[in-house]
Amino acid sequence: MQSIYAMHQNDSDNLEKEEKFLFNSIENIRDLYLIMLSALVEIRNSEEKFIEKSSQKHLATPEERNPNKKFINNQVLHLLSESNALSIAMEDCKITNWQNNDDYILLLLEEVKKSELYQKYMHNKVNNFEEDREFIADLFTEVIAPNDKLYEYLEDHKLTWIDDIPVVNTLINKQLRVISPQGKDAFYVPKLYKDSDDKDFVRDLFRKTVLNDVELAKEFIDKTPNWDTERIAELDAIILKMAICEFLKFPSIPVKVTINEYLEIAKEYSTPKSSIFINGILDNLVKDYQASNKLIKTGRGLM
Repeated sequence: MQSIYAMHQNDSDNLEKEEKFLFNSIENIRDLYLIMLSALVEIRNSEEKFIEKSSQKHLATPEERNPNKKFINNQVLHLLSESNALSIAMEDCKITNWQNNDDYILLLLEEVKKSELYQKYMHNKVNNFEEDREFIADLFTEVIAPNDKLYEYLEDHKLTWIDDIPVVNTLINKQLRVISPQGKDAFYVPKLYKDSDDKDFVRDLFRKTVLNDVELAKEFIDKTPNWDTERIAELDAIILKMAICEFLKFPSIPVKVTINEYLEIAKEYSTPKSSIFINGILDNLVKDYQASNKLIKTGRGLM
């Protein structure tokens, strides 16, 4: 949707170029995921260096000589730092952001140590896996992910990440809450696409919506007698075209799935009343398509 909208805004007809940008944007989501996840490891490493340096001071205090290492001994952080999957993905994608911007890690570490979560966690020196896991998940969700400075850095680094940040953070939170102590392979880096068909769907939906723009627009313009093309928000028109494209050109996608997905997109990205407007149009179209046998879906339960 965003790529098609960008094409309209830029008045571009270079399908190959825009498709390439679409897939690059998807690839960049993995980089964002790795950057956010590796921040946890780098925060822990930064604290370990600080503790070691403090203990070696000539006039180190008793507390500095015998520090509470519960945070740097956190078992979940150790699993992440030792994860083969994570280290391979970091190397393959050449993720070196925190090596070049360690000031952000120091800033995040400061925020971590000021938090009530950290103070409560560090109340004793004993590590327990369940407590370690809950603490890291909460810390990521409540302290690291919402950090304004981190958000500004990510926004400046890559503008397309603005809409990806909540999705990536939600995924990481879910992973952290179910991670188990199974050694170096306890953590996995999810694939961008479920399978090759998943990636093909991205390409096909993009191409078929763009190449059939006029044809798809005609499908709903007649169903909106009180609205001319100038009065329908451009984003709403794109959402309708994509949904109709799925109705007519993707026989394996259930009608209800299509409607629900695009209503959620409308609620997230368009005007407050858009989802009601779009729902009405799509419902009427489905009835007409069913009556004229234009809606052909294959498989059980696809209507």
